[in-house]
Order: sequence, then C-alpha cells, then structure tokens
Amino acid sequence: MALFGRTPIPLYAAALLLGTLLVYELYAPKGERTDIALYPDDLQMVDDGKKLYAEHCASCHGPNLAGENNWRERKANGRLPAPPHDETGHTWHHDSRALFNMTKHGPQYVAGADYQSDMPAFEGVLTDREIVQILSYIKSTWPENVRATHDEIERRAKVK
Repeated sequence: MALFGRTPIPLYAAALLLGTLLVYELYAPKGERTDIALYPDDLQMVDDGKKLYAEHCASCHGPNLAGENNWRERKANGRLPAPPHDETGHTWHHDSRALFNMTKHGPQYVAGADYQSDMPAFEGVLTDREIVQILSYIKSTWPENVRATHDEIERRAKVK
C-alpha cells in the first residue's frame, strides 16, 4: 500500500519491531528476579503475608514460625525437617533475593537439582507479590536486632 505514492517502510519496520518486542516480553522465559525488596513495616503487606503464610507455609513451618522439631537433624528419609522462620532459624541469614528465589523455585534452586526436600517450589501457586508479602510478614516478626542484621545482609548483597 502506498502512502502519498510511497511505501511507508519505516512505519512497517517500527510496527514489526514493536510487535516483536511485545511478543518477547510476554512469552520469553523470565530469569531470576534481582529487584526483590521486603516491606516488614507495611501493615497491609504484612497482614496479607500472614494470611498467605497460614495457608501455604504454616503446615510445615508452624503457625508461629517455629519450624519442625529437631530441624537440624535429618529424618529417616534423609530429608531435613522444615526450619523455623523466627529468629532461632537461619532464614534471616539469607538476603531477600535468595529467599524469594528459594520460595519460588524450591530449595533445589540454591542447593542443586539433586537436593531432596519436602519443600515445593511455589512458582505457579503464588505470585511474585504474594511471595514478597509472605517474606515481609516473616521479617516483621523478627526482633529489631535481627532485622537490622538482615538489613545489613541486604545492603552487602546489593553491593556485590
């Protein structure tokens, strides 16, 4: 089709480029999230996270985040019990991005494909926002000194 006697090739090229970028954005595999931030002081995020934690996490990690008994000792099947997410556990030893990716993709994401765990990956079950809400709730329960230490871990992780 001609526009004023000429083919608008730049217009076609721009439309093709825009369409290609849109399809790529919608369907390309998504990589690891690197922009994860937790919001332990956001009351709505924490409240939503508490509800989601009760629904998806408490059956293993406990309603009070205390984890399973003897969580450092392997069970008869060789797997570790669910650890606590309170200050007595090691959750706060990991930066938010690692916690997010472990929750979304499962422990195998950080420990390797052969690692055996009862914890499932929550990709397709929880949205990214819901994972952040749960992690924000967990962090909101930590004592101030543990939260401050976790904030320092976050700061160092961002510098890397």
